[in-house]
Amino acid sequence: MKSICVYCGANYNGDPLLKAAVETLTQHLVNKGIRLVYGGGSVGVMGMLADEMLKRGGEVTGIIPQFLMDKEVGHTGLTEMIVTTNMHERKKKMADIADAFLILPGGFGTLEEFFEVLTWLQLGLHNKAIGVLNIAGFYDNLFAQMDVMVKQRYLKQTNRDLVFNEHEPEILLNKMMHFSAVPDEVWFKDRNLT
Repeated sequence: MKSICVYCGANYNGDPLLKAAVETLTQHLVNKGIRLVYGGGSVGVMGMLADEMLKRGGEVTGIIPQFLMDKEVGHTGLTEMIVTTNMHERKKKMADIADAFLILPGGFGTLEEFFEVLTWLQLGLHNKAIGVLNIAGFYDNLFAQMDVMVKQRYLKQTNRDLVFNEHEPEILLNKMMHFSAVPDEVWFKDRNLT
């Protein structure tokens, strides 16, 4: 794993636990020589994440659509900034150049990006690790909903298990670095989940 795409919020609620987790995460990424790929923003959790990486001497690639650069929310001090024409191109580029995906707290955009790459993994469109850094239980309700989906047979347990859910950055990264799974190749052939 030479690069990791981190999805996170363009807002930050001031939570010191989140800040501490980002500091720890970025130190582990730098120590392991892993490049950060993220949405290119200078604000919120995104900006804090990039700043912490850069402060520790890490490499950061930002990918941002032109309309957000025009709004002056793009980070100006990154190792590399890629400007795309739209959001779809941005997401594709992020997914293409990353070796894995990590999710931090965020809003609608973060969840949309998370579920897109998770669905792609389920469909066998990539075989890259996906991990959620579940700081202070931020995503507990989301994982509980996934369990409801399994219980009510809208989701197979094997596909539910494709995503790592951890509270500690080092544990999460170690699991992601050793990930190798082939998603259920017959999910579309056999819709009977009983």
